[in-house]
Amino acid sequence: MTMDRRRFLWTSSAVALVGAGGAPSLGWAGPTTRADRAYPTPQLKAPGERLSLDQGWRFHLGDVPFPKIRGHGWSYANAKAGNAGGAASPEYDDSDWRELDLPHDWVVEGPFDKDENLAQGYRPRGKAWYRRALRLDPADRGKHLSIEFGAIATHATVWFNGSVVARNWSGYNALQIDITPFARYGDALNSIAVRVDADAMEGWWYEGGGIYRHAWLTKRSAVHIADDGVHADPRRDAAGRWTLPVVATLGNIGPKAEAVEVEAQLIDPWGKVVSAGRVAAEVPSLDQGEARLVLSVDDPRLWSVDDPALYTVRTRVWRGGQMVDEAVTSTGFRTLRFDADQGFFLNDRPLKIHGVCLHQDHAGVGVAVPDSLWDFRLRRVKAMGANAVRCAHNAPAPEMLEAADRLGVLILDENRNFNPSPDYMRQLEWLIRRDRNHPSVFLWSVFNEEPMQGTEAGYQMVRRMVAAVKRLDDSRPVTAAMNDGMFNPINVSQAVDVVGFNYQPDKYDRFHAEHPNLPLMSSEDTSSFMTRGEWFTDRSRNILAENDEEPASWGATHRKAWEAIAKRPFVAGAFLWSGFDYRGEPSPLAWPSASSFFGAMDLCGFPKMAFFLHRAQWIKDQPLLDLAPHWTWPGKEGQPIKVMALTNAEAVELRLNGRLVSRQPVDPFVMPSWTVPYAPGRLEAIGYVGGRPVSKAIVETAGPPVALRLTPDRTVLTGDGADAAPITVEALDKAGRTVPTANLPVTFEIDNGRIIGLGNGDPNCHEPEKGNARSLFNGLAQVIVQTERGSSGVLRLRASAPGLRAARTQLSVSVGARPMTPRTAPISILSDWRVSPVTRARPDPSTKPADHDMNSWTWARPGLLQDAVPEGGFVLYRATFTPRATVRRAGGKLVFGRLTGPAEIYVDGVRIAAKTDAAPGALTAPLPPKDGERIVAVLMTAAPGEPFGMGAEVIVVELE
Repeated sequence: MTMDRRRFLWTSSAVALVGAGGAPSLGWAGPTTRADRAYPTPQLKAPGERLSLDQGWRFHLGDVPFPKIRGHGWSYANAKAGNAGGAASPEYDDSDWRELDLPHDWVVEGPFDKDENLAQGYRPRGKAWYRRALRLDPADRGKHLSIEFGAIATHATVWFNGSVVARNWSGYNALQIDITPFARYGDALNSIAVRVDADAMEGWWYEGGGIYRHAWLTKRSAVHIADDGVHADPRRDAAGRWTLPVVATLGNIGPKAEAVEVEAQLIDPWGKVVSAGRVAAEVPSLDQGEARLVLSVDDPRLWSVDDPALYTVRTRVWRGGQMVDEAVTSTGFRTLRFDADQGFFLNDRPLKIHGVCLHQDHAGVGVAVPDSLWDFRLRRVKAMGANAVRCAHNAPAPEMLEAADRLGVLILDENRNFNPSPDYMRQLEWLIRRDRNHPSVFLWSVFNEEPMQGTEAGYQMVRRMVAAVKRLDDSRPVTAAMNDGMFNPINVSQAVDVVGFNYQPDKYDRFHAEHPNLPLMSSEDTSSFMTRGEWFTDRSRNILAENDEEPASWGATHRKAWEAIAKRPFVAGAFLWSGFDYRGEPSPLAWPSASSFFGAMDLCGFPKMAFFLHRAQWIKDQPLLDLAPHWTWPGKEGQPIKVMALTNAEAVELRLNGRLVSRQPVDPFVMPSWTVPYAPGRLEAIGYVGGRPVSKAIVETAGPPVALRLTPDRTVLTGDGADAAPITVEALDKAGRTVPTANLPVTFEIDNGRIIGLGNGDPNCHEPEKGNARSLFNGLAQVIVQTERGSSGVLRLRASAPGLRAARTQLSVSVGARPMTPRTAPISILSDWRVSPVTRARPDPSTKPADHDMNSWTWARPGLLQDAVPEGGFVLYRATFTPRATVRRAGGKLVFGRLTGPAEIYVDGVRIAAKTDAAPGALTAPLPPKDGERIVAVLMTAAPGEPFGMGAEVIVVELE
């Protein structure tokens, strides 16, 4: 597309399901509130199924070395499909492994260690394994089957039924794996094994370790819509008319090309179909095809940060008059425009970007963030007055984008690895395909602060990455977050649509003067250190005051950084570093500090002074006034305390215990402040506009704590085993005031639910984030609770502390369940059988093939009978295996699903069972307890001219 470099116009949409939005609360002392409702669960509509694969995984922390391969036979077998060894084998014994549900971050469960990497939060990472059995219904034969891992930190190898099906080199992109050719059905269970290497680092922040996003099993018809296969992208032409081009990418695993029809319906926010169309398409066998159609749309309601109106696109595939697949996609109608002189425009209205940068970890849960917590975090961001989030510095969770679509938050979607080579280009292309329909996504970023940004090589790399983005989505601009090199003769600013500045506020004017046609924004700024609840810096204790007087050497205070942006119309806006604190990168300090100090909120989402500062600067449609700090300073009577008013009023009057201190005009960039000798009592501020009082803030001296209080973010949860809510813990004095200096231990008890994480926002705290105990830090802590699958009724939480009155809260749990693949009881499948040639003489059951014999003894897969032999004879099946630990200790049973022909069963050379008739039938034989490897031999008699053999899988089960 051609564009004037000074004035760009983009429009776009979103792949997500429609969900009700919730307006953020602006209250600051506790969590935000929202209408109580079940949290929406993304899912495919029939006839396709998208089932959660989160439940029933077995986990082993630490590597499991592969056995050393010895001998010709083993070497030969190891090179064959389906014959992975060690923990990747379908027959591996994982019975003593821990059982858990996804998402899972094992790193947050571990201890702090001074010798570990400070950038990763002083926590050991290492390697681990996950395994799961999966049963597929025989009715699934002929369907396209895939599994998806939302993200695995960091490097991962996935085996399905003993074959490597995926290798992945990033902890942030999804793995979408076609398992159709490897699948087994019925009682022939499937095995999924995942090896994770989290020693590999991609970032300089906490990255966690494990399968930390959701896993899914998707079942579709043979002709189907591909993963991320619907692109619905609204466009507005020069005359102001709207259309919705829809492109559906189709797959076909059938034996021949298929003629289909693709239908698209556009459904408005009220559920009415407002446009529809059909188009014919042909999908080649074992290949992909495309269907394209354009829907006309009259006067759509526009998506914006204040009114996030979402439409729905229902895409259906019809074959022979039957609907064979369907996908539901959310979309939003809006226009984007960056102007080199006037900044950013949303729907042709100027909008200054009030943004924050966010990493993806949260207190208590690490990077394994429950879906509802993304909603909570974005509501906290909006409560601060922000309208945008930069995903620093990686692809976000899809649930975060769905929440942003619903809540009205613009998203700067950022690529992790700066590299146009094939492996990394695939990661970038996946990001664009997955996220290109979200109306919240308004910018793509291809890198952050790369040393090659001011070189010819960097320029050439960016050109290729931008071209890859534009091939998949030409509706949004591309940026890159630069912190140097923008004045070099050749640099990456010459290859992007919008230039992102990380810091460098002293260069805004020069760059704009020298490049007046290039739109400019601050992709990262500020970096001011704050410890929540601390107002006096003490570096000997790793405490940095939250009074906005501790900027980083490369950054600025919150007030100065925003002033430099707000006063320049050509700077489209800001992305504050950072919205929340995050683990790792404890600059400018080190041990024992294990998380950052940059956030306007701490790791739990509790606000710091910067939260109220930006709220006052960014929200103009209601009067706001807050006072900082608190007014509980025992032992500091008569000593000067700096007091600051954070307000959008024109003037503020301050009173101490009824006595006027002074009235000051408000500079919105500096904010009024006073130095007040401390005296216990009541500090009161009144805000004035036009000489009239419009707002008031009061802080009072708190007494000793006497009781605890619990305040849940939500009071209704869904009993699906996944819904979660953060609960604020506070200490109160006898007047019911929060005690901001309380730092005392609290323990918790829970009924009809579980505690999945604990935090308090203290960057120096090394208490466990799992369990049932956490200390308050400067008056606050957070406990995150989650429902049990299938639960209903009331979830109850009790908090207690020595000498204080306990607190109780309860949350209603409504019946609800997300479509889920049930847990599959782990059993052993004996699948690696060798079968002898047919002999006329009865063989010795202890006979085994020579190690180098790959041809006379062949491999046999249970389920396939041997060909009939005219003369009849005998054949010997042989398998070796090591039973699961429970079977080794107590014994078990060998279950032969179907034996055709007479058979004798031997274990370790001892005859344990026999089947005398020739008709197909099942047989169960005892397996005595014993350690180590076992040898199973099946001696079968082949009747002349009749098929024979093992017609079904052989499994080993525990004794009941």
